[in-house]
Amino acid sequence: MSTAPQLVVHRDKELMAQAAAARLITKIVDAQASRGSASVVLTGGRNGNGLLAALAAAPARDAVDWSRLDLWWGDERFLPEGDPERNITQAREALLDAVPLDPKRVHAMPASDGPHGADVDAAAASYAEELAQAAGPENHGPVPTFDVLMLGVGPDTHVASLFPELPAVRETDRTVVGVHGAPKPPPTRVTLTLPAIRAAREVWLLAAGEDKAQAAAIALSGAGEIQAPAAGAYGRSRTLWLLDGAAASQLPRSLYPPASA
Repeated sequence: MSTAPQLVVHRDKELMAQAAAARLITKIVDAQASRGSASVVLTGGRNGNGLLAALAAAPARDAVDWSRLDLWWGDERFLPEGDPERNITQAREALLDAVPLDPKRVHAMPASDGPHGADVDAAAASYAEELAQAAGPENHGPVPTFDVLMLGVGPDTHVASLFPELPAVRETDRTVVGVHGAPKPPPTRVTLTLPAIRAAREVWLLAAGEDKAQAAAIALSGAGEIQAPAAGAYGRSRTLWLLDGAAASQLPRSLYPPASA
């Protein structure tokens, strides 16, 4: 069952990143207090990395017990380990190397020089298996119930590496798939599918900048998920769109309260 999206619009992308980082700290601390640990799915791109950098700079980051946090990824570029274009490489730079994480709980997606070599479909299957092993009976499915799953929204409405009309966005059974021929380089990627994304308690969609305005308007106007994958990304208990003023510029004001501007 989809949850109706809630919108929060910030003045600019810096404020959006800081507010989202503060919101994420609170969410992780609350989850750790109630369940002992927390699980978060990270996203790359300028908004995802901006949030991680803001989190690294936030004084409240020390409220998190980093050793009791599981980190997953929504998608990854299928490139060699350490490649600067990989989301994990950028996340390490922005935040991960600065906090005391348990390395066993940092679940990076496989690299193209990993155990599966250049076989992206085998790499995707192995990540699906890792997710399945982490899911407990209380999760009622093949992936853990993530506390927060974050997604950047592309100008074409793509989320993770689910691009409009491509096979991955149509996947209804598998939780992770290999992507061949993505319209945005690099063409080969690993991505969670919509069923895996929808296992999260909360899904946060991040969009900042004028180049995201049309995508936000399309995804929030009732478009279908095959044509606009961002429209199909929602959480079990909450779906939150975090935008800056530029990304919200084509949305009707009726969609969000004036106070949030």
